[in-house]
Amino acid sequence: MKRIYVNEQVCMGCHLCEVHCQLKHSQSSDMIKAFKGEDGRPLPRLRIEERKPVFFSLRCQHCDEPACVYACLTGALRKDPQTGIVTVDENKCVGCWTCALVCRFGAVVPDKNHHRMVKCDLCPGEDVPVCVANCPNEALIYAEIEQPSPVKV
Repeated sequence: MKRIYVNEQVCMGCHLCEVHCQLKHSQSSDMIKAFKGEDGRPLPRLRIEERKPVFFSLRCQHCDEPACVYACLTGALRKDPQTGIVTVDENKCVGCWTCALVCRFGAVVPDKNHHRMVKCDLCPGEDVPVCVANCPNEALIYAEIEQPSPVKV
């Protein structure tokens, strides 16, 4: 499965990944309308952690054993067995935030305006997630992961 990795050595904390994520998930997909005209500004599905001099992008890791999926009370979260992507059915989410409590990465974002959660969805329909495609320093990398070898005892 492809995942997003961050090279914190070249991340400058510009937050453009957040802006492009918000724009991608807006109703209008228009920069001005998304940030000035829409009801409730869209939330980014990732955030930049700033621990100067280090900056890094934090988003859903689409875990092999996703605690958020197991904790979801309504079944709104599910892991696709073929792609490994953890998705959310926003119509089923009731905004209980249980998933946010159990996510060890803090990657689940409560959207209090719409009373649901949001998280990185790897931009379905795009070849490369918009955060990666628009990173000016190429600090975000979208690459296939290698499966770890089983540990021999």
